[in-house]
Amino acid sequence: MNALLLSMAFAAGADTDWKADEAKHLTNIVQVTKDFVRAGEGYFAPDGKSIIYQAEEKGTGNPFYQIFVQDLRTGKFNRVSPGKGRTTCAYFHPTNGRILFASSHEDPDIKSHVEAEVKQRAEDAKSGKRRRYSWDFDPFMKIYEADIDGANLKCLTPDAKAYSAEGSYSQDGKKIVYSSGNAGNVQLYTMDADGKNAKAITTAKDCYNGGPFFSPDATKVIFRSDRKEKDRLQLYVVNADGTGEKALTSDDKWVYWAPYWYKDGKHIIYTAADHSNELARPNYDLYWMNIETGKTTRLTHAPGQDVLPVFSPDYKKILWTSSRDGRSPTQLYIADFTVPQE
Repeated sequence: MNALLLSMAFAAGADTDWKADEAKHLTNIVQVTKDFVRAGEGYFAPDGKSIIYQAEEKGTGNPFYQIFVQDLRTGKFNRVSPGKGRTTCAYFHPTNGRILFASSHEDPDIKSHVEAEVKQRAEDAKSGKRRRYSWDFDPFMKIYEADIDGANLKCLTPDAKAYSAEGSYSQDGKKIVYSSGNAGNVQLYTMDADGKNAKAITTAKDCYNGGPFFSPDATKVIFRSDRKEKDRLQLYVVNADGTGEKALTSDDKWVYWAPYWYKDGKHIIYTAADHSNELARPNYDLYWMNIETGKTTRLTHAPGQDVLPVFSPDYKKILWTSSRDGRSPTQLYIADFTVPQE
C-alpha cells in the first residue's frame, strides 16, 4: 500500500473510531440550525417541541447574537429579541408561556460597539489571526422577560448598574438564578420570577461566578467559577440559599464550564477541555459526572468543539453547540442520549 493510500486508510479508521466511541451515548445526531453565521446555547421548551437560542443573523449588519425561537418539527424560526445590541442566555418559563433573556438593546452607545466589532473582524480576516475567546461583561446587559413571540418585553433588573445575565428559572417557575456584577467580580443571585427580592448566594470576591441552574428540586444551584485561577473555570454546587458550597472539580490544567442537571439531581452534563499545553488548541467536549462520586464519562469525540449541553424535558435527548468538524461555524445539534453505566 503506497503512502497516500495508507494515510487515507488511517484517516478513515480514525474517523470511524471517534464516531463509534460517540455512538455509545449519542445517536441520531441532527443539526437543527443552519441559516445563521453562527448559532448556539439552546434550550428546550417545556413541551420539547421547540427551542430557544442565540444566533448571528446574516446580512443585518449586526455582528452580535440575537435570540430566536424555532419549531423543531418544521424548522421555522423567529427572532424574539429587539434586534439590536448584544443578547445572550435565553430560557423558557416552565408554565406561563413567557421567555427570559439578557440584552443590551437599551445601551445608548450601541452603534459604536457594532462599528468596533465589524472593524475588528475585518482586521482579523486580513491578518489571518484567530482571536482568543473572551466574554464581554457589558454593563448595559440586563435581564428581560417577554411573550414567546418577543412582545410585551419587560426588564426584570431595571436598577442594575452592572452586567446582569445568564438567567434561568426553577422548575416551578417561581425563581430565577442569574449572574450580576462588573468584570472581575460577578456573583450569583436569586430573585422572584417578577424580579423582586434579589439575593446574593455567592460571596467569593475578585472572580467570576456564572452559568447557574437550579437542581430539579430547586434546592441546589450548579455553576462555574474562576476563583481558583483567573479564566480557569471550575465547577461548583451550592444550596439555593447560599450555604454548603462545594467544588466539584479542582484540576487547574483544565477548564470546566456549562454544567446542566440530569433529572435525578445526582448527575450533570458539562463541557471541559485540557489547557495544560499552551501551544495546543484545547478541544472542548461534553462529559457526564456523578457529583456524589466524582466519576466522569466522556460523551463527545468529534474533531470540533462540543459545548453548552442541555437535556430535553424528558431527559431522552441532549441539545448542544458544536462545530463538529473543527472548521465550520458553530450550530446547534440534537441527539438521543443513552445514560452511561456506572
